[in-house]
Amino acid sequence: MRVLFWYCDRLAWTPIRKTLEDVPDAAPGGESGAVAAFVHVEPQDADRAGKVETKLVKNCKWLCGKWGTQRVVLHSFTHLAEDKGDPDLARGILERAHQRLNDAGYAAVETPYGHFHDLELKAPGHPLARIFKQF
Repeated sequence: MRVLFWYCDRLAWTPIRKTLEDVPDAAPGGESGAVAAFVHVEPQDADRAGKVETKLVKNCKWLCGKWGTQRVVLHSFTHLAEDKGDPDLARGILERAHQRLNDAGYAAVETPYGHFHDLELKAPGHPLARIFKQF
């Protein structure tokens, strides 16, 4: 798994085009003062889904602590490496991470899965506003 974390003063999304046939139509959304995790699931994550999911959740919580927020946006982002994990694997990891964050008291949301989005992102120029991790 590869994750590009952003702390966003504002992140808004508008679903533009479906990338998977079986996903429902989706509405625009947005968050302010949130940690956004742009998540790239890789094929080898199938054998360690629980481990990478836990690291994703822990890193989201850590960065939220640094910024004093409880808001998290999980975004499927298959542009951080050439090899891509199975879409069902990725969807499952994101859904479970979402649930775990909410269960821990965070206000987690997911951008609509299986869509390309127009994104509007405003982030401060700070070293902790952009962090790349590979698990």
